[in-house]
Amino acid sequence: MVKEARSDWDPWPKLNTKSNQIWLKLFVSALLMGVSFRLLFLRSSAVLPVSESPASPKKIDYLPNATDEKCDIFAGRWIPNPLGVPYTNRTCHFIEEPQNCLKNGRPDTGYLYWRWEPYGCTIPPFDGERFLNSMRNKSWALIGDSILRNHVQSLICLFSKAEDAIEVYHDKDYKSRKWLFPSHNFTLSLVWAPFLVKAEIFENDDGQSDSEIQLHLDTLDHKWTDNYRDFDYIVISAGQWFLKTAIYWDGHKVVGCHYCPGKNLTELGFEHAYRKSLSKLFDHIAEVDHKPMVFYRTWTPDHFENGEWFSGGTCNRSVPYNVGEYGGKDVDHLMRNIELQEFQKAKAKFSEHGIRLKLLDTYSLSLQRPDGHPGPYRTFHPFDRKKKSAAVQNDCLHWCLPGPIDAWNDLLMELVMNDL
Repeated sequence: MVKEARSDWDPWPKLNTKSNQIWLKLFVSALLMGVSFRLLFLRSSAVLPVSESPASPKKIDYLPNATDEKCDIFAGRWIPNPLGVPYTNRTCHFIEEPQNCLKNGRPDTGYLYWRWEPYGCTIPPFDGERFLNSMRNKSWALIGDSILRNHVQSLICLFSKAEDAIEVYHDKDYKSRKWLFPSHNFTLSLVWAPFLVKAEIFENDDGQSDSEIQLHLDTLDHKWTDNYRDFDYIVISAGQWFLKTAIYWDGHKVVGCHYCPGKNLTELGFEHAYRKSLSKLFDHIAEVDHKPMVFYRTWTPDHFENGEWFSGGTCNRSVPYNVGEYGGKDVDHLMRNIELQEFQKAKAKFSEHGIRLKLLDTYSLSLQRPDGHPGPYRTFHPFDRKKKSAAVQNDCLHWCLPGPIDAWNDLLMELVMNDL
């Protein structure tokens, strides 16, 4: 009966009368309302909480948009942006060689023409003049590893449209540096502290090591704690270095390690070290009498495929992933959950004392951009015939400049401006 009724029904009969036209209008109106409701429902249910999917963005900080509703600026998608990037490798001379992908010969430029769009709202592009004016006579520090160095380069390039920075300090390896923007009396510091806690590192710039890292989980790195009171705003991030082979110290004695076969030590794992270091970090923020605005930036996923740094890994994709197309690796889920758990514990504790701590959650927007890494173009023209016989190493962790990492600073500016 049902089958016959459906086969006999003509969904588009001829409309010759006025009453038929009225019925058609009512039908079309109802259909459009149904479609609109369905689209709204799908969008509102597209993002799952972290407890349901570790790869989904965590809703922590909410900001008002133009309609006074609440918008999670960390949940969204990348959309085409024909305007392209706010600076180039020619207009900004602060880009270091490993991130200067176009100068190094990267042939495609499509990765430059995307913009991050949160669900339900938009965020303005970074405005260097407005940012510097609001930070007059202030001091900033970004504390962490080489991803933070990558982040600082982006920030200085975005500032450069308003004012060029003057370098006023660097350590002997140029890993910790400080810049002054004289007309605004604004200082920006990069503090090299890849573990946040004290570490003895026996590794060169190419990642080659002649001994295990000695990591002191009970002592924070003095390179940033010694100057903590000098900073009004701080961005902190770590993570990737914890995956390396390391010996763990606590209370002046070795308590275990990560990946140390033959040493007769307890395998505690990098998760233990990461959690303990973050807990130590947040305790310090709570205990020190100086109370700057602190942003913790989340774990940065890499996009190595078919291998890793030293095993032939590549990242040859030229467009972003669609939302939900890629969920990340197991280690991404593990490290992200650790930092979100430690952040939530600290946030609950800090709220009682008026401590300003915010999450800069760049995980989701970074996860969707496998096309934004230097890949083989971390060095100048890697496929030059003179180097044809040499293996080409890919960088699928750091980011091209300009590139997707610039959106991190769009988010940072939104958080800062909404807190003033």
